[in-house]
Amino acid sequence: MAQIRIRNTNERIENEDQVLEFLTKQNVLYEHWDVSKLPSQLYEKFVLSDEEKNTLLSSYDTEIRDLAERRGYKVWDIVALSEATPNLPELLKKFEQVHTHTEDEVRAITAGRGIFIIKGDEQTGYFDVELSAGDVISVPEGQPHFFTLMDNKAIVAVRLFIEPAGWIADPYEDPTFVK
Repeated sequence: MAQIRIRNTNERIENEDQVLEFLTKQNVLYEHWDVSKLPSQLYEKFVLSDEEKNTLLSSYDTEIRDLAERRGYKVWDIVALSEATPNLPELLKKFEQVHTHTEDEVRAITAGRGIFIIKGDEQTGYFDVELSAGDVISVPEGQPHFFTLMDNKAIVAVRLFIEPAGWIADPYEDPTFVK
């Protein structure tokens, strides 16, 4: 279940209904998918073969297609990151800079943990959304954010896109952002 930390007050939001209410006010879509649909051999597995990725996508086919239909997404894939990922520190540097996109950034977490740092409204400022298996988030087009891994340094997620080429990050310079 997602948890939120508002950076400028250090307030934490952990109750499911309050998390949903907060994210909705920030124009961030949040859902939770049933992790028990995933075959047990894929629980907490972070290096996946193409066959295992296809199994994962098949397990959530109904949810993926429903979300795609509601939001206009046309393609999807799997991203799996862990200490076994070649050049992981360099990859994370690419992710760990505030940026925007010309489409939503969507992640459905199926294993591991990750964190989106998102710029909220003027009153809220930046907030962290800590995600774990089952959490689905869509950061809206144009909203400054970035994504990184939690301490466990491992995640598997379904990514959905409108553009078949995938996401392209546009750097966002913000002197108010403090890591």
